[in-house]
Order: sequence, then structure tokens, then C-alpha cells
Amino acid sequence: MRVKDGVGAYGEEVAVRHLEQQGMEILCRNWRCAEGEIDIVALDGQTVVVCEVKTRSGTGYGSGLEAVTWEKRSRLRRLALTWREANGRHNAPVRVDVVAVHRQRRGAPHIEHVRGAF
Repeated sequence: MRVKDGVGAYGEEVAVRHLEQQGMEILCRNWRCAEGEIDIVALDGQTVVVCEVKTRSGTGYGSGLEAVTWEKRSRLRRLALTWREANGRHNAPVRVDVVAVHRQRRGAPHIEHVRGAF
């Protein structure tokens, strides 16, 4: 496993625990289709939440939130609708969240969770 992949897997684990603590039910992780991948799909009440996770070990490349480009935003919106249709939740409201996980040298990671990021 590449270091980058290990950091990403760590961030997704942290994000899953955070979302569950917020009362969300995790429906799936790393869902893929021809258009791309969704890191986490969760249910917040009746709302399907597509969650993009960005993990950073330092600040050299900016915040994880800054890493979500316009292209990625557009793709996530399309993926959210594709997931909803593929999973029989045709009328469910959909929201896209971003969770940025910033690893700390000591202690718990810093988590930034933006609900309805775009």
C-alpha cells in the first residue's frame, strides 16, 4: 500500500466514526461506477449524504477543504444522483458534505465537516 493510500484510509476511518457520532447511518464506502468514486454514502434522517473525505498530514498543500475543485464538485453531484438511482432511493433528498481530516503529531485529528458544502 502506498503511503498516500494509507493516509486516505486513515482519514476515511476517522470520517466514518465522526459521521456515526453525528447520528448518521453509513450505507456504503468507496462506491464506484464508470464516472468515479464516492468515499462515503450515509443517511442523515431521510437525506442521502454523499461525503468526500480529504486527509492531510500537514499544511504544505493547503486545507483538505481547498482540495475539492470545481471539477470534483460537479462529479460528486453527478455521482450522488447516480448512486441514488442505482440504489432505489429515487425521491430521497441528496446532500454533498466534505470532511477534512487533519492529522496531528499528537492527539486526536482535527476534523472539519462542512454539511451541504455545494
